[in-house]
Amino acid sequence: MEIILVLIGFSITMALGFLLAFSWAVKNGQYDDTYTPGMRMLFSDSTKSTKNTTNTNQQEKDRE
Repeated sequence: MEIILVLIGFSITMALGFLLAFSWAVKNGQYDDTYTPGMRMLFSDSTKSTKNTTNTNQQEKDRE
């Protein structure tokens, strides 16, 4: 019976620890915007220059 009380106390302590960690992360802006950074990669200008370089390299290989 005593071990159950110890485990309940331990689980409550762990739950409070996770709650504090979550509230700290929210206050520091960890969950502000999760959509835009992933989309920013798709629409960046640097990918256009990389595609052109890849096409140019492929054309040079085809000529050889």
